[in-house]
Amino acid sequence: MAKDTKTNAMRRLDSMKIDYKEHYYTDSGAVAGVDTAIALGEDPARVFKTLVTVGKSGTHYVFMVPVASELDLKKAASAAGEKSVAMIKSKELLPLTGYVHGGCSPIGMKKYFRTFIHETAKDHETIYFSGGKIGFQLEMPLVSLQKAVNVETAFLCNE
Repeated sequence: MAKDTKTNAMRRLDSMKIDYKEHYYTDSGAVAGVDTAIALGEDPARVFKTLVTVGKSGTHYVFMVPVASELDLKKAASAAGEKSVAMIKSKELLPLTGYVHGGCSPIGMKKYFRTFIHETAKDHETIYFSGGKIGFQLEMPLVSLQKAVNVETAFLCNE
């Protein structure tokens, strides 16, 4: 994949005139979140993974948590006002969001889903998250991400 390739997430940010930095790590073999942080030379606390869930009501939600952390499904359900939430099956991700596992960005999905990010995102000047393809990461302040997608902060992990 050429470095000058634009993903849906990048095109959306460009159209909204929201600044971001692109980071590529396609040669490193990084797939897991912590490996991505290492490939970028960044603290895993600043690198967020994007997880898609479904609530008991059938409504889908997006949760962003630091790559070294696990989403606490009870806290996620509480944040969303659901009785419970569960991770969607990997095969459902592409038809639902337009993104593949390991390349799911909170920006540019096929449709908008209520989106939450772990509270610690506020502790960093900028955060990293998927740019919409494996090997592509975007970096921006949380407030810029919140201009692109209505992202709510909540305690989503056990730390």
